[in-house]
Amino acid sequence: MQTDSSPDASPEASPGGACSVPLPARAHLPRAHPAGRRDAPVLDIVIPVYNEEKDLGPCVLRLHDHLVRTFPYPFRITIADNASTDRTPEVAARLAASGEEVRYTRLEQKGRGRALRAVWSASDAPVLAYMDVDLSTDLNALLPLVAPLISGHSDLAIGSRLARSSRVVRGPKREFISRTYNLILRGSLHARFSDAQCGFKAIRGDVAGVLLPLVEDTGWFFDTEMLVLAERAGLRIHEVPVDWVDDPNSTVHLVKTATDDLKGVWRVGRALAVGALPLDRLARPFGDDPRDRQLTGVPGGLARQLVGFCVVGALSTLFYLLLYSGFRTFSGSQVANALALLVSAVANTAANRRLTFGVRGRDRAMRHQAQGLVVFGIGLALTSGSLAALGAASGDPSHSTELAVLIAANLAATVLRFLLLRAWVFPERRSDPAPLPDASSSYSSYEPAYAHDPRNAR
Repeated sequence: MQTDSSPDASPEASPGGACSVPLPARAHLPRAHPAGRRDAPVLDIVIPVYNEEKDLGPCVLRLHDHLVRTFPYPFRITIADNASTDRTPEVAARLAASGEEVRYTRLEQKGRGRALRAVWSASDAPVLAYMDVDLSTDLNALLPLVAPLISGHSDLAIGSRLARSSRVVRGPKREFISRTYNLILRGSLHARFSDAQCGFKAIRGDVAGVLLPLVEDTGWFFDTEMLVLAERAGLRIHEVPVDWVDDPNSTVHLVKTATDDLKGVWRVGRALAVGALPLDRLARPFGDDPRDRQLTGVPGGLARQLVGFCVVGALSTLFYLLLYSGFRTFSGSQVANALALLVSAVANTAANRRLTFGVRGRDRAMRHQAQGLVVFGIGLALTSGSLAALGAASGDPSHSTELAVLIAANLAATVLRFLLLRAWVFPERRSDPAPLPDASSSYSSYEPAYAHDPRNAR
């Protein structure tokens, strides 16, 4: 067995460089390792530990026995020691010396995220996983966890204690904290995965090579940040219901962990809001997306965009009319029209950007909104001119007449809006992949802290 005693095995942080490598399409992993080496694992399971001299031995032996009996691929168990001060290093070294499928890595700093990044970044396995040392999660969920990654169906997989079919035994305090935290993620970061902090996750190695340099946290928030970025990038996350029994002797400090998590939520939310992460460049390289196919009989190109634009336009018009009616109760028709158009134009541009023209991520979002406001100005001129002409013609028109004129004017503005959006705001890109940023300019406002760690210098 090999023992790595380096203080930090994480690679040099270079987000732009990592993103510049095109990834192959998802594919089912062969029975043997792609490199042809029989000793190379398909699955590398990391067990992060800190002062776990009592639980480490039984955990590794039980996990190893389970894998030997049930897992059909070569595997490796990697013990990642986060600067333990008890006899954990001795126990880990003894386990690594006892069999070829167990390795031991020592880091001189604490942090679960730091341990996972270090081991995953250096691993040669095409599928990477981790689990808590207490084995709270039933090991029968391990094969269902990694199977979608081996088959090429998914990019990441997580165990969920909050799924309907999960069977969980834990106290009300931890249950409340877990559910509250996931509600916060759904409300603030619009996360759709159900359980961010379950210590039972897996990721494809090629995905980890690009995604990990974007994850800044080195502690407990590492999981959440990785999942949020993956979801925003359009990667597929598979969830597995698990049987889970709480460890009453857990040393996790709930208050400090919750505080750090909330700080992480704020940091990631701010970075996403200002477009500091080029996540749209992570979506397409990971495999064949059926939405990119040209199929006979399936609307595509102009026809598909027209359908999407009409749906968005109908909802936007309804939204605009409701806003106009609300603003009209306390302002004149011109002011109400301008305010309603302004609010609905921002929402309309955002919806068309994503749903009609398929632009993902935050790249050029502000530019698109600015161009959308120019188009809004044209619509404002048309509708305001129509209201002015109506007022000059009939003096004091009824509210229903105003609405009828506005609908007609908006129909004309809508046609012009679609043409401008398609030709000017969201013109079709060339099929060649967009050039990726280099490391010197990618993250001037959001560079991970570990990029400046002198230990990462090569």
